[in-house]
Amino acid sequence: MKKLPRVVIVGFPNVGKSTLFNRLLGEKRALVHSLPGMTRDCLSSVCTFYEKKFVLMDTGGFFGSEEEPLSGKIREKAWETSQEADLLLFVLDGKRDLLPAEEELFYSLKKLNKPIFVIVNKVDSPSQETKIGEFYRLGTERIFAISAEHNRNLDELIESLREVLPISLPAKEEQKPLRIAIVGRINVGKSSVVNRLCGEERLLVSEKPGTTRDSTDTLITRDKQLFCLVDTAGIRKLGHTKDKKEQAGIINAKKNIARSDVICLVLDAQEFPTRQDAAIAHLAHESGRPLILALNKWDLIQKAGEHSKSFRESVYRKLDFVNYAPLLFISAKTGKRVVKILDLALEVYNNGLKRVGTSQLNNFLAGINKTHPPLSKDKRKLKVKYMTQIGILPPTFILFAHTRASLFPAYEKYFIQVLREKFDYWGTPIRLFVRSS
Repeated sequence: MKKLPRVVIVGFPNVGKSTLFNRLLGEKRALVHSLPGMTRDCLSSVCTFYEKKFVLMDTGGFFGSEEEPLSGKIREKAWETSQEADLLLFVLDGKRDLLPAEEELFYSLKKLNKPIFVIVNKVDSPSQETKIGEFYRLGTERIFAISAEHNRNLDELIESLREVLPISLPAKEEQKPLRIAIVGRINVGKSSVVNRLCGEERLLVSEKPGTTRDSTDTLITRDKQLFCLVDTAGIRKLGHTKDKKEQAGIINAKKNIARSDVICLVLDAQEFPTRQDAAIAHLAHESGRPLILALNKWDLIQKAGEHSKSFRESVYRKLDFVNYAPLLFISAKTGKRVVKILDLALEVYNNGLKRVGTSQLNNFLAGINKTHPPLSKDKRKLKVKYMTQIGILPPTFILFAHTRASLFPAYEKYFIQVLREKFDYWGTPIRLFVRSS
């Protein structure tokens, strides 16, 4: 994949960096909250303005409050990202005075010898523009007075970005990345898994639960296949947290399950499967997306002399409704088997795309009718004439019977299992409907 220029948004907390990030992308990717410090990790996404394509990055706020336990790590990550930038968007709050610490930050950024656009945000009307004079003491010739929230004066900023960014040569065939949502309870090691797959500390990791608030996208390549790893906030019941920022992250994590191509549910080998694990697995199953189960911290279990067989049985016994999902025993700490997540994700995704011809399905049905005839919900024999596939992701089938009736639950489970084994639908849920012919 050709390296694209990086445009990095920096500034203090609560100046509107994430709002600007969303506005330039044209979609709500970063969480926006009235409380400062919503963004912790650096968010990134490919952005295109006509013939100009670049990676737009949102960073956590410099100089966080003492209430933010990870403020030091957030600043460090924002500074590292700034050093890798090709262009910096330095965002200030137009509703207050320029802070001495912001001046100090600006002069530190200038020492990086990179182009800097100074952006005064929250300038909601022409009358407010007359009050931004003090920001010129930074010594910059041009200041962009905008309102990201109200889409005011954004055209001027976009046009200036187009002028300074290089033209992107059109690719012969642009590959769409496979989106893998890394989901799970709090503190099971989701960010550590992403960092291990990247081969570097891209995301903040802490023993403190709830470190990840926003969902972050990370692009990586393996064997010429492009993957987008979506690290999500730990999911738990909203009533179990009073932190408004964490609540917003949980809601966004649930949305990202629906946006993904494949879901990787990370479990803690020291404590599994809990009720919350089952609840998240249910969300994944209902989404219809292919699913992988990853039992993390396996290095700690192996030291105790435990074997994988009993753990595998326990997982599938307690999460029997997703027994189609392959199970990996991994360690984000040592890296053992972590890369197999990518290989399995591609495999189960392709299984979810699979289509089976109607003639093959009806040959399969003829065999089932002879050996194990279908049963209706009231345990009566159901005469199924033929079946066909009507959809993928998830593979969806219709059985045409002499009457419209639901299958007996145990029989439906059996039918799906045999269908999965016959046509190799491992890793993906299957939807089955009965219609009268």
